[in-house]
Amino acid sequence: MEKSCRENGTLLLALIAGLSINGSFAALFSSVVPFSVFPLIALVLAVYCLHQRYLARPMPDGMPKLAAACFLLGILGYSAIVRVEYPQIGSNFLPAIVCVALVFWIGVQLKKRDSVEQ
Repeated sequence: MEKSCRENGTLLLALIAGLSINGSFAALFSSVVPFSVFPLIALVLAVYCLHQRYLARPMPDGMPKLAAACFLLGILGYSAIVRVEYPQIGSNFLPAIVCVALVFWIGVQLKKRDSVEQ
């Protein structure tokens, strides 16, 4: 049980890192999105926690691929949400479609990992 919660925590931290890196980029370089320091703080804390988890114990096989997918999901998810809020930036069709595909792929991979463990 502890191993599963630890892996889910790593995936959640990767998702938060993806959200906050895109939020930081938008806050710093986009004139449409108002500036906020909170994405920068969240990015630093998420990356620090991911680094500490990696130093404590290396990731099991297949986990880096899932963590990268969660990171990409965070980046594209934030992009889709910002484009809904500020439509003058552009369409959110492609990021939303890729997000849905990533969610299904992550779900299939997690189910596959659970069935192999049992």
